[in-house]
Amino acid sequence: MKAPISWLRDYVDINVQVKTYANAMTLSGSKVEGIEDPGELLDKVVVGKILSMEPHPDADKLKIARVDVGNEVLQVVTGAPNVKAGDYIPLALPGAHLPGSDIKVSKIRGVESFGMMCSINELNLTSDYLPDAPEYGVYIFKGEPEVGKDVKEVLGLGPVVDFEITSNRPDCFSMIGLARESAVTLGTRFKKPDIYVKEEGKGKASDYVSVSIENGELCCRYAARVVTDVKIEPSPVWMQRRLAAAGMRPINNIVDITNYVMLEMGQPMHAFDLKCVQGGKIIVRTARENEVITTLDGQDRKLDPSMLVIADERRPVGIAGVMGGENSEVYAETKMLLLESANFNGTSIRLTSKKLGIRSEASNRFEKGLDAENVIPAINRAAQLIEMLGAGKVVPGIVDCNLYVSKPVKMTLNPGNINRLLGTDINESWMLDLFEKLEFIVDRASMMLTVPSFRPDVQCEADLAEEIARFYDYNNIEATLLSGKASTLGKQTYSQKMEDFIQQQMLASGLYEIYTYSFTSPKVFDKLRLSPDDDLRDAIIISNPLGEDFSIMRTTTIPDMLRVIETNYKRKVKDGGFFEISYVYIPVRGSLLPEEKKTLTIGLYGNTDFYYLKGIVEQLFSQMNIYDVDFFPEKDLNYFHPGKTARISLNDKIIGHMGAIHPEVAENFDCPTDTYIAVLDVVSIIERADMIRQYKPLPKYPAVERDIAILVKEDVPARDIDAVLKKNGGDILEEIRIFDVYKGEQVPEGMKSMAYTLTFRAYDRTLVDDDVNKIMEKILQGLKNAFDATLRG
Repeated sequence: MKAPISWLRDYVDINVQVKTYANAMTLSGSKVEGIEDPGELLDKVVVGKILSMEPHPDADKLKIARVDVGNEVLQVVTGAPNVKAGDYIPLALPGAHLPGSDIKVSKIRGVESFGMMCSINELNLTSDYLPDAPEYGVYIFKGEPEVGKDVKEVLGLGPVVDFEITSNRPDCFSMIGLARESAVTLGTRFKKPDIYVKEEGKGKASDYVSVSIENGELCCRYAARVVTDVKIEPSPVWMQRRLAAAGMRPINNIVDITNYVMLEMGQPMHAFDLKCVQGGKIIVRTARENEVITTLDGQDRKLDPSMLVIADERRPVGIAGVMGGENSEVYAETKMLLLESANFNGTSIRLTSKKLGIRSEASNRFEKGLDAENVIPAINRAAQLIEMLGAGKVVPGIVDCNLYVSKPVKMTLNPGNINRLLGTDINESWMLDLFEKLEFIVDRASMMLTVPSFRPDVQCEADLAEEIARFYDYNNIEATLLSGKASTLGKQTYSQKMEDFIQQQMLASGLYEIYTYSFTSPKVFDKLRLSPDDDLRDAIIISNPLGEDFSIMRTTTIPDMLRVIETNYKRKVKDGGFFEISYVYIPVRGSLLPEEKKTLTIGLYGNTDFYYLKGIVEQLFSQMNIYDVDFFPEKDLNYFHPGKTARISLNDKIIGHMGAIHPEVAENFDCPTDTYIAVLDVVSIIERADMIRQYKPLPKYPAVERDIAILVKEDVPARDIDAVLKKNGGDILEEIRIFDVYKGEQVPEGMKSMAYTLTFRAYDRTLVDDDVNKIMEKILQGLKNAFDATLRG
């Protein structure tokens, strides 16, 4: 909400600097997003009157002007084609600082020039703010402004404060609402505009139009006034400039008045050409199925019965609270007006606006929920301005179809409770004075407060405390510690503790934790090389997405991890490791809600390999006392490299996959080819974890180590060899450690050499060679039987 300071000063005395005002308003709850001052950079630019124009002796397109600036007459050389003697123009004097240039005395083709005539571009203004400005050439003032006066004063240039208004404060979407807040914040007087309508038109409003509401749930009040003898012309300059400063484009006097009242009082309004309202009837109803209306922007809008329309006896003439219809638009020949001021259901307006793809200043305000009691003051204010500007004659009376039932909120003020809640010692009288300034009805005897109808956000005692706190100034409230007892002691569940444990293990492995969105794009499935019938393509579709890139719920976390790797890789981070504990969303047949599966995703790139990733996974399992984990080669996942991928099995249940990303997928995501990812099911890991530590006494007897190197076929997995070693090693085989894998000249083709260190130990005696030899013979025989293995010589 843009609020020009000059406009706010009509209703409140702002007696401080703009920055001080902005800080004070932010602290009192009306957050200021920024301050714009279109005249801030203009210095030493004044109104000049051109006394004469002479040709330049040495340039056909230049002229020499004598310009009166009040205290002297200056010679100025100009090439502007649109100025003549008698014009009043903005003149930048020597020493002036304009946006992008400094003005000084200079010679132009041999003739001295003591300034520069300015266009709106040189003044850093736009045609929205000065709609009468020429597209090319110097700006010429209308009328006869005071010569020598600063153009900032003449043009009404001044600071504009941009407020960020929360949706629970619809009253502050208006100059009057902001002025009320400003007056209480600054401790100055608040003054509303005096509204008085002369009503010089003939007859009564009810003679021209009737109003009926068919759907009272979507419209609780609709008021109409009639204006005759309408004159459509540009609105006065002061109004145009105020509207432009507040971010609205001036159009004509009638439209500008309705917009002015909306900005001033927070009540959207609309003007219909009464001649186009057939039968003189306004009917507030829902649209018929497939009914079509052409709106003011020239677009045909297909309506449905959920949408509220303003109709005459034959057709819709406007979409309630959103946009008027082209069939009843005010145009240059309009002579009779119907002014509309109504209160519509905010939710209905929001849904209609979204369905039709129309966002307007009016719909933006109606969505917040407006005050039905503001309908009549607003339409009277518009009628007053129409008469004031000579735009028409207002017919006596208002046709007010009012279904609104006032239910004022009343609360008893308890200063003791308020002070205990805030930790303050504010006296009762100060509180009561504050609420009177905020236009609450205060009964000092009973301490009863009646909340004004424009404050729907005040519903309970905590809201009263907030009002007191924000105007007492939060800086004046001393910080205190929380007091009281909790009725229950909060603690983590077992699953939460285990998730924290997994997180700590990942951090201990040197990985960085990331957080990514659960929304994604269906395009990622093609980038992952998924087949058309892959189950991962069956995703939950979001009904109202932010865009295609966030239109489905993800079924895999791999694309998100790859995006993080891509971002870091493009920023010249040579290598990195990341992890995320998050959800994937799997559709459930017959249910609206998906299954939410918690997933651990690990991503590595750069100076790393498959075994480094495997080591991180194995370390996690080891720390959680999970030892019955198996890794099997996996070649059927299109997004993983077929020769560098494993599926991870726990008790014969697949709980995840890990490996190198397929080169094509890496290229699709702009990732390096040495990118490795592991995806694990967190719930399965937690279910199998055993966090009870079992300790063994230190061994009393020495260990015996034996090294063996065996030849086996190169497709024999190491895990199968380990299984045979454990099976035949018995209780005294304490540790198996592989220290070499070799394929080369001394090894037959199709074979590989695997060398192990086997550690034997008995806990009740010292082993002798005979004990170990027997076990070694058993082991070698087991290897021969299982793999046709032979000892390497």
